[in-house]
Amino acid sequence: MARIGIGVLSWAHGHVGAYAERIKGFDDARLVSCWDDDPARGRVNAEKLGIPFHQDMDAVLSDRDVECVMIGCQTNRHADLVEAAAAAGKAILLQKPLATSLRDADRIIKAVRRAGVWFSVAWQMRLDPQNILMRKLVRDGAVGRVGVTRRRHCIGLLFDKGFVEGPTRWHIDPEANRGMWADDAAHACDWLYWMFGRPVSVIAEIGNVLTSVAPDDAGFAVFRYADGMMAEVHNASITMAAENTTEIYGDAGVIIQNHGDNSSCQVMPAHPVGVKLFQKGRRELGWQVQDVPVPASHGERIAGVARPFIDALRAGKSLCTAEDARVSLEMIDASYRAARTGRRVRL
Repeated sequence: MARIGIGVLSWAHGHVGAYAERIKGFDDARLVSCWDDDPARGRVNAEKLGIPFHQDMDAVLSDRDVECVMIGCQTNRHADLVEAAAAAGKAILLQKPLATSLRDADRIIKAVRRAGVWFSVAWQMRLDPQNILMRKLVRDGAVGRVGVTRRRHCIGLLFDKGFVEGPTRWHIDPEANRGMWADDAAHACDWLYWMFGRPVSVIAEIGNVLTSVAPDDAGFAVFRYADGMMAEVHNASITMAAENTTEIYGDAGVIIQNHGDNSSCQVMPAHPVGVKLFQKGRRELGWQVQDVPVPASHGERIAGVARPFIDALRAGKSLCTAEDARVSLEMIDASYRAARTGRRVRL
C-alpha cells in the first residue's frame, strides 16, 4: 500500500502535533515536511519528528510528495492557508474551528469548491466512541423523543500561567482566536449539530467570571429546535475538575455520559463509567452501563483523530465538510450576539 505523504502548515495548534506523532507510526501514511511562520517552533517540531523544516510555505505546497496538508495555524489565518493549499491542489485537514468569522468561512468553502480538493475539519468529538454510541442510541430510538439535552465542554487552562503567558497565548488573543467561547464551545456546538441537526434560535450568557486574561472565560447557551427540543451548551475555561459531560432526556429513557472533556478526564474516580442508559420500558435493569471505554486522557481522544483522518482521506470521505463546519460557527456567532444584546437570536 502506497504511503500518503502528509505536510504540516504551522504547529501553532497543539492538536496537530498529536496527530503527527500518531501518523509517524502508520504504515500507510508518512510525514514529509513542514512549514511554520515561527521558525523556532517549526524547527523544534521538525526535529522531533525527523522531517525537514522549510521557511517558505511554497516549498511544502510545491512538493509532489505532499498529497495532503494538516493546517494548525492561528484561527484567523485559516482562510489564507486553506486558499493557498487548495490552489496548490492539496487535500486539507484543518484544525477546528473553521474560522473566526462567517466571511472567512465562506472564503474557505469557495476555495475548496473551486479547487475540488478533499477537505475536512478535525472535530475529535465526532470520532470518539462514546459520542458515536450515543448518536446511534438516539437514532435507534433508545430514549424515544428527546426533549432536553445538556452538553459541557470545559478546560481549566486560564488558571495555567504556561498557557496564558507561553507560546499558546495566541488562544486568548481576540484577533487570532476571537474568544475562548469561540474556540472551545465550538466543540459542543458541532457535537449538537452532528447529533440533532441545526437549531432555530439561541439565548446566551457569555463573559468573564473568575479571570480577565481572555475575552471570555465562561458561558451558557440554550438552543431551541423546530420540534421544541431545548439544548444547553456549557463552556468554561476555568473548570479544574468535572465529571458529567452529556445528559440526554427523552420520553422513553435517559443517556448520561461522563469524562468526555478535558476537565473530566484530568481527575477521574477509581472506576469511571463512560456512558450509561436508563429506559422506561426496562426499569428492572436500572442504569445499563454501556460497553465503551473511557479514554485514558483527553490527549488520547485528540490523538485519536489521526487514524480516522487517514482512513477518510483514502476513502475520499470528509469527517466534517466546510459547509457543516460553518453551521457550528453560525451557532457560536449567534450565541455571542444573544449574550451581547440580551435577546433571543434566530439562526
